This record gives sequence, C-alpha cells and structure tokens, in this order.
Amino acid sequence: MSMIVGEQRQSDRPVAPPFPRRDIRLEQAIAGSEIALAFQPQIDIGSGRLVAVEALARWPLEASAERLFFRADAAGLGERLSRHAQRAAIATAARWSGPLAGLGIALNCVAADLARPSYAGWLIGECNRLGLDPARVTLEITESSRVSEPALAAAALGWLRQWGVRIALDDFGSGFANLAYLTSLPLDVLKIDRTLIAGMGEDKGRVVVRSAVAMARDLGLAVCAEGIETERQLALVAEWGCTTAQGYLIAPPMDAEALAAFAA
Repeated sequence: MSMIVGEQRQSDRPVAPPFPRRDIRLEQAIAGSEIALAFQPQIDIGSGRLVAVEALARWPLEASAERLFFRADAAGLGERLSRHAQRAAIATAARWSGPLAGLGIALNCVAADLARPSYAGWLIGECNRLGLDPARVTLEITESSRVSEPALAAAALGWLRQWGVRIALDDFGSGFANLAYLTSLPLDVLKIDRTLIAGMGEDKGRVVVRSAVAMARDLGLAVCAEGIETERQLALVAEWGCTTAQGYLIAPPMDAEALAAFAA
C-alpha cells in the first residue's frame, strides 16, 4: 500500500498546499470505514511460495493509494488515514485461516507515524488487541518520506524489531534516494521500486538494479523486487540475489476473498 508523504519523488508530482484544507468527504470516508483494502501477493523467488501480502488502501474517489494519501496529507488527515488502514489490515490478517494462516502482512507507515513517540506502542497494542503476532508484520517506510527525527525514528523501529516486526525501506530508487536511511535506520528489507524494474530493458537499467541489489546484500538486507511484470525481469532479479518479488506477473492487488482463492 504506497502511503506517500513528504518530499516529492518526481518533478511532476503535485505539491501539497502549505496549510491543510479541510476535506469533509474524506473525513466521512475514514469515519464510515469506506476505505477498503486490497492485498498484493509477495512470493519467495526460490520456491515460488506465497509468503506475504502488501496491504493497499483503496477508495473509489481516488485512482490509487498514492493519490489517496496525497489528498489526505493535503487535508492534514495522513496520519489518521494511515492508522485506519493499518488497523484494518491487522484485523483482517488476524482472522485469516487455512492457506492464509500465518501469512505475513506488509503495512506502510507515513512520516507522521514515525514522528509520534506513541506510534510504536500503538502498533504493538493493536496487534495484541486484535490477535496478530507482530512477527507477521513488515513495516514499510517509503523512501521519499521525510523522517524529521531520524534518531527517534530509529529508536522506535528498533523497539518494534524486538517484538519481531520487520522493517523495510520501500520504493528504493523512485526518486531522491536517501542513502542515509540505509545506515541510520534499523532495516531488514530493501524494496526495489517498480520504476527501476521497468527500466531493466536497457543495459544501464540492469546495471542500476544489479548494483542496488548487491549493495543491499552487502548490508545484510533481504531484497524484494516490486513491479515484476515479465518472466525475464523475474529471472534477472533472481539471478542477482533478490529474495522476494511482487508484481502483476505474480498477481495483481486483490480483495481478501480473491486472495484466499489465490493462496489455495
């Protein structure tokens, strides 16, 4: 679920107004639980086994989770929407049984989450209240999010890791690569952005992705390739050492019912 706030990643990315504008319709959608979730499978490349899903926020009035969270951020609702979506994903994963039992769930957090000293405790509290083992959770930090207090964020993420939560740097290579996050934040996973994967049709694109994977592996990180759409892309990232993959070649985002059928 690409919950994106903070500095823009591309030159054509719309810029949020300096002061929030109230968005009554979105407030109503959050309060009325109109925000749905879709789940995109992540597979272990070596075995092809389904190991986790990424939870993605969906609302009919916005075309994507990215647009939805941009709108929420502009209205000062980014953190509220983030908590709502994370809580819903935790509750859904806690109810899974059969082929979905024990499946990992990836949640995206926004910069405003990490700026709150209470966030880490809230997340573990929700897992305990709703009956989800925190070890099934991967918290994804969007690379372009501006972490205002890296030391405090690192402490909170380190505390979450003690509970078994895995920490991923999401969308790596999507724009302004903050390499400092690779050393300042306690990470377990690096997710290669789909824009880099899409560029692998060119020699330079393949060099960039191969180098990013090698750097991550040298840092002791697992690597997930996002946006895999062709067998060739999957074969290359497997050869270079990516551990997991997601994308339309594997499966599109789907609702919980379709996910259960896919897993079966």
